[in-house]
Amino acid sequence: MTGELPEPVNRNELRVSHAEREAVVERLSKAAAEGRLDLAELDARLDRALTARTYADLSPLTADLPSEVLPAPKQSLVVKGGLSGATRDGYWQVPAKIVAYGGTGGVKLDFTQVDCHLPEIELEVHGDTGGVTVVIPDSWVAETSEVEPGLGGLKDKVTPARLPGTPLIRVSGNGGLGGVVVRHPSNWERRKLRRSQQR
Repeated sequence: MTGELPEPVNRNELRVSHAEREAVVERLSKAAAEGRLDLAELDARLDRALTARTYADLSPLTADLPSEVLPAPKQSLVVKGGLSGATRDGYWQVPAKIVAYGGTGGVKLDFTQVDCHLPEIELEVHGDTGGVTVVIPDSWVAETSEVEPGLGGLKDKVTPARLPGTPLIRVSGNGGLGGVVVRHPSNWERRKLRRSQQR
């Protein structure tokens, strides 16, 4: 599968999405309504929020306000494998619902480095011909009974040992021709993860 980044980058260098900019704009507007910001401060911060490119640009705008953690995007995240494949790994913002279409190149969703405090994540998978691979931390569990295996099949290699406060991933959809795999990190992925954490 192509499209993988060689190594995860520092979170501050990651690009922010429209939804994350909008979440900060909403938080700033609320803070102004609460009297925490005057209109001049609000205008200045809104300009910076709307033109923010990375987390380093966006995070300071709400650092002195209560509830510093940016909320997860409310809308679904749709990931399409297309012809060359698609991968989500490293640090990325996890919404409550994700839809993955394997296409011909396949999709890989790697949750091992995310900071997610949602109680549940709804994941709808369509294996198509490329398949969908889902990698979750050892402390997470997945419920896959709602997945139709299709011709490609379903491989659920996740252990049932869930730690308190970690998400449950509810997987539904169909395996298609490429199939669906839900698993914990491989030995190679664990080594790569350790190297990134030592930096």
